Amino acid sequence: MRIYLDVCAFNRPFDDQKHIRVRLEAEAKLYVQGKIKAGEVELVWSYILDLENDQNPFREKRLAIEEWRKYSIAYITESDEIIDKANEFVRIGLKPKDALHVSSAIAGEAKYFMTTDDKLLKKIAAESQIVAINPISLAAIIDERIN
Repeated sequence: MRIYLDVCAFNRPFDDQKHIRVRLEAEAKLYVQGKIKAGEVELVWSYILDLENDQNPFREKRLAIEEWRKYSIAYITESDEIIDKANEFVRIGLKPKDALHVSSAIAGEAKYFMTTDDKLLKKIAAESQIVAINPISLAAIIDERIN
């Protein structure tokens, strides 16, 4: 199973954990990462992940997220196809960076695009080339398939 995590998914464990949803998503995200480390799930990485993460003003968070690049099985660089696909997503209301993440995930042949952004999940719900999913739902799918 090949997946792509956007920056908000990577950042979930660093968010305020006093809200139950945030805690559950953080735990689910950590579960997914454990499956990546174990080689049971394949991670796709991209130039836009690097770019967005490099803009993080918190060094500790930036470095922790950057570490995950070494576990990726594919690195997606910018291409005309990614830009064209991203422009299609922008036309349906995605923010440019989100559109580049989704386009990179598709280019990397990820089956799942994991995010904690509800608006993004809704906007790409109808996309046939990838399944947009939150960490809790993805953890459940992984658990069902692996165990």
